Amino acid sequence: MKKIISLLLCALFILTSTALFSACGAKDTLIVQTNAYFAPFEYYEGTVITGVDVEIMQKVADKLGKELEFINVEFSAIIDNVAAGKICDAGAAGITVTDERLEKVDFSNTYFTSVQYVVYKNGALTPAGKTADGDDYVTWDQLAGLKIGVQQDTTGDFYVSDEIAAKEGVDDYDWTGVLNGSGAEVARFDSAQLAVDAISANTCDVAVCDMLPAEYIVSKNTQYSCAALYYKGTDGEADYPTAEDYAICVAKGNKELLDAINAVLAELGTEGINALVLKHMGIDEK
Repeated sequence: MKKIISLLLCALFILTSTALFSACGAKDTLIVQTNAYFAPFEYYEGTVITGVDVEIMQKVADKLGKELEFINVEFSAIIDNVAAGKICDAGAAGITVTDERLEKVDFSNTYFTSVQYVVYKNGALTPAGKTADGDDYVTWDQLAGLKIGVQQDTTGDFYVSDEIAAKEGVDDYDWTGVLNGSGAEVARFDSAQLAVDAISANTCDVAVCDMLPAEYIVSKNTQYSCAALYYKGTDGEADYPTAEDYAICVAKGNKELLDAINAVLAELGTEGINALVLKHMGIDEK
């Protein structure tokens, strides 16, 4: 009798272990976290998240033979959630590669270069010059004394915060920010759109965010203008942009997923990525 009970318990253990393995091990869904308020890379179309990053990761899921699930979370949570490797497999949200983030996650090859832009009420700022593409740009010193809206924990937040806070020799800074001591302030919001809305509410003067979200927001709101954000050149050098590169992050050591992402990015190439950007901005390539 004891032998029979032992055999039954053993069988039950095997069945339970198999079930647990099926639930937690061989996942057939690729789970990607994003912040879905960063058009054209990720945004809601009704109740569905779509955008450039969604199309990229759909190709990755297809390559791996998996279903794709995008989950909207606070931008600031994505890196830590991916690093934990428990509730999601990757993060795709126009994420900039930084040394601090590299300590926590692995990044794909970069796939898009963006310039920081300033959004402002029409006529509130006077462009300082033209970019190589003929677009307007303003310089950091033009933001002195202003209240600047940003999306929390994005590159715009990092740049603005440092330009205000940095003072050589203080708190390990070895340089002084352009806006240090100018009276400029930073105001943080959950999305770039909310930062721009604060301009209409007269609680912010301008908003700083990535180029494409800025252009997208301005295209939908005729009372706003936007311009590239440049640093002034020194010693006769030309003014230059505040630029960044986007990449997709995965948990450290997840080589299979990282290789699949890099393969898809290589297959798309610059031309393919740009075509997706134009598509999700509603711009006809022709």
